[in-house]
Amino acid sequence: MTYRIFYWLTVLIPTVIIGGFEFVRHDFLLPYMSMETGNVYITLMTLLLSFLFATWMFRTLERMNAKIVEEQARRAVYEERERLARELHDGIAQSLFFLNVKLRQGQLDDARVAVSAIDNHVRQAIFNLRSLPEEGSLEQRLKKWLTQWSALSGIDVSPVLQIRENFFTPAEEVQLFGIIQEAFANIRKHASAHHSWLHLTTTEPRSWTLAIEDDGIGMPMPSEEAKKYGLSMMNDRAKQLQATIDIRPREAGGTTIVLTSHSGGTTK
Repeated sequence: MTYRIFYWLTVLIPTVIIGGFEFVRHDFLLPYMSMETGNVYITLMTLLLSFLFATWMFRTLERMNAKIVEEQARRAVYEERERLARELHDGIAQSLFFLNVKLRQGQLDDARVAVSAIDNHVRQAIFNLRSLPEEGSLEQRLKKWLTQWSALSGIDVSPVLQIRENFFTPAEEVQLFGIIQEAFANIRKHASAHHSWLHLTTTEPRSWTLAIEDDGIGMPMPSEEAKKYGLSMMNDRAKQLQATIDIRPREAGGTTIVLTSHSGGTTK
């Protein structure tokens, strides 16, 4: 049912029913019903009609809005899957080329590293393709992914998640999840870390903070090396989330990545 139909129903139904009752009352019921009694009846009829019509209309609108939200969530996931497919193609193609070169040169240790990288890349991609917003909240999906990442990488992770329900839109969740995945991929590939931390907190009314840390060897500040560590991708996603990104050495050793936004998320 379209909004145009709702518009005409709102205009016509009260007019037809109330106007029809008044026509019948004045033409046929005046000998049997006083003006005061008729006024009471028409008031009660208007109240009952308004209640029934408003209840039906708003329940229908809620179902329509729920379908729209579900479609938006699916669209965001499909867009992320297309991006993932491109990255997966590029990443595996490069890894396979590197593997082929090392095998020809007889450098088996480097070849094993390339095979392990392909395996981890594919496993993370499979998780992304299986994870849909309707499978649980953002907090549940993050915890599940971090558990699998820790099992694959052998690096302990301590998540602290304080996410208000329905704070992020589906599209924002996709962007945020992508940043987290890229950051932890960098930790696995480059940090030589033993432990990592993730803190994601949302505050009233529309502010949130994401902090990712590791106790590894650290990495260069963003410069010409940025693309190597996927920082350009994280910067692009941060811009789409209207967030600032700060990458700095961790005081106890390693790297800290902090994203802060004061205009993200939905208001409920």
